Amino acid sequence: MRKPLIFACLIFLLVGLLVTPAQSAEYYISLKIDSPQEINKLTRIISIDNVPPTKTGVIYAYANDAQLAELARLGYTWEELPHPGSYIQPEMSSNIRDIQAWDTYPTYDAYVAMMYQFETDYPGLCEIVNAGTTVDGRAILFAKISDNVAIEEDEPEVMYTSTMHGDETTGYVLMLRLIDSLLSAYGSDPTITNMVDSMEIWINPLANPDGTYNGGNSTVSGATRYNANSVDLNRNFPDPQDGQHPDGNSWQPETVAMMNLAQSHRFIISANFHGGAEVVNYPWDTWSQLHADDGWYQTICHQYADSAQAHSPSTYMDGFNDGITNGYAWYEVDGGRQDYMNYYAGCREVTIELSNTKLLSGSLLPAHWEYNRISFLEYLRHALMGIRGIVTDAQTGLPVAATIAILNHDVDSSEVYTDPDVGDYHRMIPAGSYDVVYSSPGYYPDTVFGVSVSPTRVKIVDVQLQPLPNEPVLSFVSHTAGNVDPGDTVSMNVTLQNNGAGNAT
Repeated sequence: MRKPLIFACLIFLLVGLLVTPAQSAEYYISLKIDSPQEINKLTRIISIDNVPPTKTGVIYAYANDAQLAELARLGYTWEELPHPGSYIQPEMSSNIRDIQAWDTYPTYDAYVAMMYQFETDYPGLCEIVNAGTTVDGRAILFAKISDNVAIEEDEPEVMYTSTMHGDETTGYVLMLRLIDSLLSAYGSDPTITNMVDSMEIWINPLANPDGTYNGGNSTVSGATRYNANSVDLNRNFPDPQDGQHPDGNSWQPETVAMMNLAQSHRFIISANFHGGAEVVNYPWDTWSQLHADDGWYQTICHQYADSAQAHSPSTYMDGFNDGITNGYAWYEVDGGRQDYMNYYAGCREVTIELSNTKLLSGSLLPAHWEYNRISFLEYLRHALMGIRGIVTDAQTGLPVAATIAILNHDVDSSEVYTDPDVGDYHRMIPAGSYDVVYSSPGYYPDTVFGVSVSPTRVKIVDVQLQPLPNEPVLSFVSHTAGNVDPGDTVSMNVTLQNNGAGNAT
């Protein structure tokens, strides 16, 4: 993929402009609230973990020393509870064969070795990408899986990541098992073979290794929600409503790694796996207005939950609205990755809570795999539905970096974009008829009217954009207008730049 070097450099420059809190203890607390409005106030101070359906009564949250001091200043009292990362002494192993029984947690070194072993065992299908390093220097690893893994193709890029809250470990092992399943079943399982042939699949089992291995590389006991700087990574992203640093902290190395990856690729659909509840959470988290594709989100989330329910005991993922919830309707989250991916990266991301218990006993991991195995696959297959195609320059045939918008539909940055390396785009949308606008700087926009979308087949629409004529373009404008009223004459000094089409005058 083409890497936005300017974007990356700006991120690392801006990281130093805010102060990262000193490492401190992490506490799990409960406190009583009297009104739903208090949740919106407290979510800007502490990391809320769960709230009652009525949004009154006792809520649960994480806090560091500075956050507790702010609670005390505001007059709140709280009860400190046992930390979820300390409930059990989980089964650990440093042997890859033992880990592949999928009922134990790997040591950190075994995790890294296992990831690179996938690449060694399946060199044509799997590439391990180190997206960056954590505060303490651990690796943020992705397995990239595709039939021609080293070749950029006209296919959707999809992403799964887990355990950005380090003590929510169910998804960690399940994502390792998903990688293994996709690679080992390729060529024998038709569903998996078609997925690997048709997509570029990115899977990051462990987004916050410093939190998960807070107790040392040999155990996940003592895992923490926050990273090594005592920052909640799921409050550390730019937010559509609350700006670039909604938590007041600098972007953490883990956050920067994810943002750079998201800006370097055109992920179509993704999911972020958590624990502490059993529900599929869809956007938005930061505000009450609904996403332009709210109906589509509810449909795909219900499909995930329905499949999980069908393969599990009757009580699994049956709360909320039959296993799904709008994020803001649950409780407000500012600076979350889900809203970042949807608003800033042109992706469709949900947050999936896999288990009521955060640090799950290893013996229960195989059961949770069976609950979610089919859902994992079916969720990603949505990337193959809707409208897709390639946008190229009508004169050269080269791919164009274009924006694709649905007329009278898209709002709040719900448009999607082409992959500029290939020119392919993928717009998941419910069945219906749509008017689609294709635009790019330097080209005439093109609107394709009445694109008919089937519920079971993809609609392919390739577009050739006509470049604008080579006319002079404005390079600099200066003027002094003062108080301008209608009818006034404004003097402007304009410099025209010749772009190769002849003489500018």
